[in-house]
Amino acid sequence: MDNPIQNKLAPIAMPLAVAAQTATAQWHLLIEGMTCASCVGRVEKALAAVAGIREVSVNLATEAATVSADAGVTLAALIAAVDKAGYAVASEEIAFAVEGMTCASCVGRVERALAKVPGVMAVTVNLATEIATVRVLRGTARSRLLEAIERAGYSVAKNAKVSSPRGVSGKNAPNAAPALEFRNVVIAAALSLPLLLPMLAMPFGIDAMLPGWLQLALATPVQFWLGARFYRAGWKALRAGSGNMDLLVALGTSAAFGLSVYQLMFSDHDTRHLYFEAAAVVVTLVLLGKYLEARAKRHTTAAIRALQALTPDRARVRRHGVEIEVDTAALHVGDLVVVRPGERIAVDGEISEGDSHVDESAITGESLPVAKGVGDKVTGGAVNAEGLLVVRATALGAESTLARIVRLVESAQTKKAPIQRMVDQVSAVFVPVVIAIAVATVLGWGLVTGDWPQGILNAVAVLVIACPCALGLATPAAIMVGTGAAAREGILIKDAEALETAHRITVVAFDKTGTLTEGRPRLMQFEPQQIPPLALLRLAGSVLSGSEHPLAKAVLAAAREHDVALEAASEFRALAGRGVCATVVGRKLQLGSARLMDELGVDQGALAAKAIAAQSQGRSVSWLADVSAKPTLLGMLAFGDAAKPSARAAIARLRASGIRTLIISGDNAGAAAAIASELGIDEVRAEVLPGDKAQVIEALQAAGKVVAMVGDGINDAPALAAADIGMAMATGTDIAMHTAGITLMRGDVALVADAMEISQRTVAQIRQNLFWAFFYNVVGIPLAALGLLNPVIAGAAMAFSSVSVVSNALLLKRWRSAKASSTNA
Repeated sequence: MDNPIQNKLAPIAMPLAVAAQTATAQWHLLIEGMTCASCVGRVEKALAAVAGIREVSVNLATEAATVSADAGVTLAALIAAVDKAGYAVASEEIAFAVEGMTCASCVGRVERALAKVPGVMAVTVNLATEIATVRVLRGTARSRLLEAIERAGYSVAKNAKVSSPRGVSGKNAPNAAPALEFRNVVIAAALSLPLLLPMLAMPFGIDAMLPGWLQLALATPVQFWLGARFYRAGWKALRAGSGNMDLLVALGTSAAFGLSVYQLMFSDHDTRHLYFEAAAVVVTLVLLGKYLEARAKRHTTAAIRALQALTPDRARVRRHGVEIEVDTAALHVGDLVVVRPGERIAVDGEISEGDSHVDESAITGESLPVAKGVGDKVTGGAVNAEGLLVVRATALGAESTLARIVRLVESAQTKKAPIQRMVDQVSAVFVPVVIAIAVATVLGWGLVTGDWPQGILNAVAVLVIACPCALGLATPAAIMVGTGAAAREGILIKDAEALETAHRITVVAFDKTGTLTEGRPRLMQFEPQQIPPLALLRLAGSVLSGSEHPLAKAVLAAAREHDVALEAASEFRALAGRGVCATVVGRKLQLGSARLMDELGVDQGALAAKAIAAQSQGRSVSWLADVSAKPTLLGMLAFGDAAKPSARAAIARLRASGIRTLIISGDNAGAAAAIASELGIDEVRAEVLPGDKAQVIEALQAAGKVVAMVGDGINDAPALAAADIGMAMATGTDIAMHTAGITLMRGDVALVADAMEISQRTVAQIRQNLFWAFFYNVVGIPLAALGLLNPVIAGAAMAFSSVSVVSNALLLKRWRSAKASSTNA
């Protein structure tokens, strides 16, 4: 619920920079979590302890803190102090679709401009999605952020849907109209080709050189109409005191064009050399490269668009006994949504009528349809197969599973990987260094050889080949495709850092119950005495047929599995803390614990040793006795939590990769050791309290291990947070999924190895991209400066570098999980 006091404060809830000559700054922070006067005192004390603080005033009614401090005090220091006191500074995340960015230098400039705005806590700009994500103090005026972007020489897309907190979805990313881009490329090519033909005809002894004035007429519209975008963007960069790819292209092609005009006007016809074709063809090639790059970038957002398309626009809802069709946005929690065969389910909910199979492959990655009946949960976006279902809506819109998946994928795609920091540092100085090399090239050729025109032409090649576009796209393009491919297989990666870290894991720690095991008891063993085995199962199942206890459900499931027909039971009664009793076909039966048998005076006889062996494996033991006359033992039943079918193969896959595995469980040592032995797990830490699980993780990290923790429960949350990578089963609790860096949408342990594999593939692709991005420049710039690279070839290489980087990243779309690969095979 909105706080009216905070809403009134919102326009001023931002740091207010005081005039520089006063050497002080004032901050207005909204504080979350304060409930009483002692909270106020604690926050005031924490803020006052920060070096440089002059005055602190905290108001409980407005939940705000006003801080006067020396100009050198940073916002980060204030936030850290509040956090340490046990509270939080209210913040929000805002995303903008930024237009005009073309290379890594642009990204750096936008980030620096936004970071200077008072109240900005963190900034991430992604070239591939063209999205700027900014975390600010709550209430910071968005207009200040927009002004900063505009001062940097860029603009915010007016028609793009900007979401907060996660950013712009892939289908709304602000790419220029493909048709217009393609038209410009075609026109530029048509005007440039006649200029290029003489060069192509020369090796064959054909003189096809066009008159100089005709060359000027053909090159001028290419340079100043179709190439105007480079001048506009380059001028904005210069005005902002920086440079970018557009500036390099504008300088290079203008130099070639200007030299040609000079030669045309002031040189003899026999001695002049015109380079109109170099300027025009370079502009054409760069335009072609930007068009192909934009097309490839649109493909990188395919995963988000595919997820968004899963929710139907219309749904059939039953209200007051009448079925009507409404927009999905008009649905309410509790509505009964009717889903016909072949239709997509519009909401998260619970089946209230009908039975069917549901295809959840697009959400969980599970290839086979899952049987669903009354009481089962279904997820919006899944496809109903053959039956009519009526689903009671439990989650809609932003709270639905599908919306949460989209937010997680968007979050991962908009954030930067740590490896990108190196690229940002390089790009910050890249353009000025290139311009300096170009100037040195002109001076070197002119002063040493006296051939100033050739020096200018070589400088043009330097400026054109040195494109930082590929550097800016190398990392985000691979991350976007990698996280999208992972999401398709049911692996949701929260951020780029998790994706980059996963492949370095050396130890995987597993929770036991619900992670490695099914999380529900199964009848693992039934040992009869004086009766046939199935007779024991029939009598036990008949006694328990009226019970909802988990052990009763396990016995009934075993009876169904063995096709055992149950008898009618009467006089059913629970025996508090000991078991149950009932009459079956005239026999009075009691089923329960060893304590109950002792009270009845029943001798466990030869089954006692088997019971001890079962209990040593962590199994629960129950006994069945006939008490119609003299109490007589009929048999023993042992219950356990069975390992998931795919767990053993998944563990073997991890061990084959050189990864050590262990169980960290609160269960007893016998149960944990039995599962570890069955699955081939290296080490067991049993009877560990929830709070101590994180300490086990930290001890492994202190020993130099890179640790992943896999769990599903609330008790796993501290360990998931402490691990280098937390992996949560989506079949578990929400708190576990919020804490983890990776969410596995199926309760399948095999996805752990799949997550590491896609991480490895993505990081390898990033490294390949960065290698080629640097390779083009490291090799191309010296060749151009030495006169060994024609500007036209330089333009083609520059265009190809960006396209090749994005195309290489798109190869990740071919990745499939091991299960999917084996299924397809």
